[in-house]
Amino acid sequence: MEFRPSRFEVIPPVVKNLLIINALVFFATIVIGKMGFDITEYLALHHWSSDKFKVWQIVTHLFMHGGNINDPDGGFLHLFSNMFALWMFGAILENYFGPKRFLTFYFLCGIGAAILYLGVLTYDFSLIKSAIADFNANPTYKQLSRYITQNHISENTSLGQILYNIRDQWAENPMSTEYASTVSGTLQAFYTSQIDQGCVGASGAVFGILFAFGYLFPNTLLYMYFLFPIKAKYFVGFYALFELYAGIKNNAGDNVAHFAHIGGMIVAFIVIKIWNRTHRKNFF
Repeated sequence: MEFRPSRFEVIPPVVKNLLIINALVFFATIVIGKMGFDITEYLALHHWSSDKFKVWQIVTHLFMHGGNINDPDGGFLHLFSNMFALWMFGAILENYFGPKRFLTFYFLCGIGAAILYLGVLTYDFSLIKSAIADFNANPTYKQLSRYITQNHISENTSLGQILYNIRDQWAENPMSTEYASTVSGTLQAFYTSQIDQGCVGASGAVFGILFAFGYLFPNTLLYMYFLFPIKAKYFVGFYALFELYAGIKNNAGDNVAHFAHIGGMIVAFIVIKIWNRTHRKNFF
């Protein structure tokens, strides 16, 4: 089965419309935000255990890129990087697959990435809940110190600053129990804030596109900073390893959903393999 359209387009229709929709949603987020209404609360992806979770967020988060009234520049950089990659690599894939198949691929990667990301969050949250239960069962200074060490909590984070401050005060009288309720309340508040934190962006779908490009056109040369040539397969491989490392490392202050990126790549690989087998077509 032939996927290629009859002619090449620099900005094919699906990519063009995705660019337009994402840009419109971004500016709408800013405008509506100035009116005192934050649409990210309803359209960003929240964990399914959160009261803010709605089933449509599995799709709508793909069109959200921040646009917070207090930090519009950060959202714009997020939007620009995703849309530039969508145009750069997505246009080639849409010309290769055709509009319908490319749109299907885009949403499969984006939705699949979101589901994998939520699965990883579920595991992370279970560890936090377990740590909270362990501390509440034995609310002592030693248990607090053990919690900080085992969970690699950095003093540079807001939670870390609070817990380290409490621990330092508690160290003067480690047998005291007056700090126990403070620590317990702080941990529970942190857990709730993590659950209610929304995730936005088309990065899962975009990373799926990036993987597909490297898989289908592995020897195409990409120019890093327009100077250093590197084959697409090596670029994608390096990026995948970096995302995996960053996701596992989970550095303080890193609010990037690295496992959503990995999820998009995994789904892209599975989809291409299925299409390849279904249509008995070798992509190379």
